Amino acid sequence: MGDRSKSSGRGWGGLKASTEIPAQERAARILLWLFVINLGIALGAGLYESRIVVPQWIVSPADAVMRWNAEAARRANTGLGFWVFVTTVPLTMLTVANLVAAWRARGRTRRWWMSAALAAAAERAFTFAYFVPTMLELMRAESLPEPQAVALALQWASLNHARHAMVLVAWLAALKTFALLYERRESADKDTQAFLA
Repeated sequence: MGDRSKSSGRGWGGLKASTEIPAQERAARILLWLFVINLGIALGAGLYESRIVVPQWIVSPADAVMRWNAEAARRANTGLGFWVFVTTVPLTMLTVANLVAAWRARGRTRRWWMSAALAAAAERAFTFAYFVPTMLELMRAESLPEPQAVALALQWASLNHARHAMVLVAWLAALKTFALLYERRESADKDTQAFLA
């Protein structure tokens, strides 16, 4: 039984051996993989936070008057306890790196990749310009009158849905880019095999 990976030019699981893919393309694929994974985690965690965590901050007791629970938000401190490790640093860096990689790509791959990176960049800008400062203000809500704190918290929660939509668009466009990259690679492999036959 011969070494199948040498004879077919494929390694484990039918994947191309890494030496056959140029280093720059390999790095771009790794960046895209990390981008897709991180966007998926950010989307899932954001939806979880919206459905499970945020309702603990904006409470409506029996008297039906909504209240902002700054203490619960401070206790949870999801910004420093979770988001800084998932999006604040990693997603921001991956967004910048993928903007560069997308700029260097060609054809349909470039359009989809650039769309993904620009959607993520818009979400990052929105987060740093509005969501982070507003949450910091809300966490120090003792200085705000209760109706103003509740209105600000409800606005934050409402706009958070737009942020989820941006992440979803970025994630879907990044997945499409992924499909195009592998489609292009498979097409090139078939052309090479036809030429060598």
